[in-house]
Amino acid sequence: MPKLPEKKVGIIACSGEEMAEGTVTRLAALKVLEELRPEDTVTICLPLFLAGGEGDRAFARFYPTIAIDGCELRCAARATEQHSGKPAASIVVTDVVTASGIGAVSGLRRLNEAGLLAVNETAAQASDLVDTLLDKKWSRRQGRFVESDPIILTVAQPQGATCACGSGIPVQRVQVDGETVTLVALPLLFEQFRQENKRPSTETTTALLEQVKIYNPVPAEAEPAYREVLACEYALFCVQEGVTV
Repeated sequence: MPKLPEKKVGIIACSGEEMAEGTVTRLAALKVLEELRPEDTVTICLPLFLAGGEGDRAFARFYPTIAIDGCELRCAARATEQHSGKPAASIVVTDVVTASGIGAVSGLRRLNEAGLLAVNETAAQASDLVDTLLDKKWSRRQGRFVESDPIILTVAQPQGATCACGSGIPVQRVQVDGETVTLVALPLLFEQFRQENKRPSTETTTALLEQVKIYNPVPAEAEPAYREVLACEYALFCVQEGVTV
């Protein structure tokens, strides 16, 4: 099995700049990432995520992610669900503000006192969610918790930075039946097989396909095409690494 990074929680914040609550989401996310839970979280860039950033999307697909949104539109949560899967948990700043009785948040570049309180409260609730998520058993194969359903939360009740691009989940694009397919963890698998002195062969391709299926959906009817592609790509990888094939 490739050595993917230990489980961490992704934090994706909305990028709305037309409302103060959008500023709260970004500052709260930074507080969690840099101060409160720096060892347990990575940030997911929403603009890059929407633009097709494969590293960010791969992370959100295989690891639990918290969406922090400024308002009920929930742009970050909806984007995560559309491109990777439902976020494991969701926080909406306007709900946090209402439930906590903080008062009106204002200030786009410089938050008022209520806005600063909202940052602290949102960050605290996100940190609590990080702790909760890390206590649960997460399946990379299924992209969900294996002991219970994912917790999809809108935190509305008061309770007492590294980047996903560098999270260590490499991807590789290949052509399968004329279509471009992104395979998560394929470079790691190739390197692992090379280190185990597995040269290109029918047996090696079969083993590769089984490993690829752990991290990527492979339709049963497409397995022959995937097998052919993996055989070619691994042989090319070995040649580039100076391995006799």
